[in-house]
Amino acid sequence: MSPAQDSSPIAGQTADQSAGEPYAALKKGFWSIFFSTFVTIFLAELGDKTQVTTLLISAEANSPWTVFAGAGLALISTSLIGVLLGRWMAKRISAKTLDTMAAVLLLLITIWLVADVVGL
Repeated sequence: MSPAQDSSPIAGQTADQSAGEPYAALKKGFWSIFFSTFVTIFLAELGDKTQVTTLLISAEANSPWTVFAGAGLALISTSLIGVLLGRWMAKRISAKTLDTMAAVLLLLITIWLVADVVGL
């Protein structure tokens, strides 16, 4: 059998992963997934409207720990919805289809926002 026909797993992979298992990422270690999720969300949220809104509420409320608790619980709740919905969708829709759907949705949102700014 030639190397091109060899279907044995690459070192460190299981047979399922070498066959292109769609959930191979789920087999990563806890800390790897945790760290990549934390960094991605942390960087994405820096300076966004949620952070600015939280800053303004905290300045007005004069109760930073209460604002922190409320904002934290809200972010945890929306993240939980995202995780549960993402897991549900991953069991029913292929990863490629999910990527395409996300791209189309983001493109439509972009078109809508540009149209709103231009005044169409």
